Amino acid sequence: MSKVKAVKGVGWDVSAIGNAIWGGAKLADVLELVGISKLTSVSPLGGKHVEFVSVDMCKEEKGGPYKGSIPLIQATNSDAEVLLAYEMNGEPLNRDHGYPLRVIVPGVIGARSVKWLSSINIIENECQGFFMQRDYKMFPPTVNWENIDWSTRRPQMDFPVQSVICSLEEENTVKPGKIVVHGYAASGGGRGIERVDVSFDGGKTWVEAIRYQKSGIPYVADDTSSDKWAWVLFKAEADVSHTTEIFTKAVDISANVQPENVEVIWNLRGILNTSWHRVHIHVQHPDL
Repeated sequence: MSKVKAVKGVGWDVSAIGNAIWGGAKLADVLELVGISKLTSVSPLGGKHVEFVSVDMCKEEKGGPYKGSIPLIQATNSDAEVLLAYEMNGEPLNRDHGYPLRVIVPGVIGARSVKWLSSINIIENECQGFFMQRDYKMFPPTVNWENIDWSTRRPQMDFPVQSVICSLEEENTVKPGKIVVHGYAASGGGRGIERVDVSFDGGKTWVEAIRYQKSGIPYVADDTSSDKWAWVLFKAEADVSHTTEIFTKAVDISANVQPENVEVIWNLRGILNTSWHRVHIHVQHPDL
């Protein structure tokens, strides 16, 4: 986004994502043990949100703890699979990933999956922490740091549909011939990936990529064999004979599609750049 106009934020780029097998207790089950039933939107004492508080102290909270919240109706929904995690990939959580206990909120931006939990609170209103109220909000391109009003936007929760080419750098020099593209696609809220389109000629024509989550098993969105919270891997190939750009764009099962250009989603914080991913291919002919 900074190539369009300067932003103030962390340069996550396209690689700030990962998948893991998490082990722990469903938050909905834990809340039921303390008297809050499944699919509850308001607790007996009037709570509407679940707040997660970390032992991690940060300057943005003026030395206080990092914290965030999700709606109670989401926390008490077993299908949302919010997890109090103490294992990662079959091993106890390590320090960097939140030992001894963290929350995992699938399909939601990572800022809500609070690490190093110290307490969980049922509160009436949304968490008022810095990273809920003064960060990770999506503003239109017309808003700048002089006219921003944080109260006019809700905290970002689900993340939009995204796809990324992982097998190529931003700039590539290759010989004429076949190019194979590998990457991932994902969409928030448990929305599956309906299609990934790849263009090998700068957007003039497109091919539909092969999608999979497990090697050799075709991916079908919303099928019982698919994981709605995990990324979907893709592969596409074509012959390339001249210098070009390769684009990728994904479509989720709700027909959400990535925007073509970053200009239309530019925001001062620089979050959620889900525009078509592009890589440059410079074809070097042997006789040159």
